[in-house]
Amino acid sequence: MKDKRKKAAALRYDKETDSAPKVVAKGSGIIADRIMELAKEHHIPIKEDSQLVEVLAQLDLYQEIPPELYRAVAEILAFIYRTTKQTQ
Repeated sequence: MKDKRKKAAALRYDKETDSAPKVVAKGSGIIADRIMELAKEHHIPIKEDSQLVEVLAQLDLYQEIPPELYRAVAEILAFIYRTTKQTQ
């Protein structure tokens, strides 16, 4: 049976220290709600992609995303760049 609770994952990427984005938070239910609340409080753009969250949720915390996810995450980073550029 598939879990229907809301899921969330947060990525961090520092081009100075990271070779790829890392999963820095993940969870479902109230943990997912808290991840979303914190993102909103800190004005971090949110991109909903349930399929990508399912994959990211399988990674360990602070694990760099694998190369097969680069394209999907690059699309999210482009979304964030466009979103933050529009609000500046």
